Amino acid sequence: MSELIDSDVFLAYSTYSTIVLLKMLLMGPLTGYFRVKHLAFVSVEDAKAHGAKDEETKKQYMRIHPDVERVRRCHQNDLENIIPFIGIGLLFALTGPDLSTALLHFRIFAGARIFHSIAYLLPLPQPSRGLSWMVGLGVTFSMVYRVLKAGMRL
Repeated sequence: MSELIDSDVFLAYSTYSTIVLLKMLLMGPLTGYFRVKHLAFVSVEDAKAHGAKDEETKKQYMRIHPDVERVRRCHQNDLENIIPFIGIGLLFALTGPDLSTALLHFRIFAGARIFHSIAYLLPLPQPSRGLSWMVGLGVTFSMVYRVLKAGMRL
């Protein structure tokens, strides 16, 4: 096990996993920022904390705003893609791939996820977001294939 932890592949996996997890983690505060900016809350206590004193103002603050929903959907997409990458990437690293192959997978995935968020939040015209999602998914499936291929050799 210490050989894995000391390996360059595991270091690369750890680095790029941390990058995409940090990116995903930042989506929560970004959602909060847009909620405050647009006074669009989902709980009464949040509406009250931001100035809604009477029932009419509470109703105005308890709403859905398109910018908040865009950030939430981006965050949801991260959860659906980054979490599988973390698990599959670890299994992939355990198969002992060449460093260059591992770096290619990890870097492309991280770049695709960062670009996906930029394309989602700005928003950039389609198919930019869809293509970046497909690239990231393709990388994950490539790692799945390599893990299964390595397992079938046993």
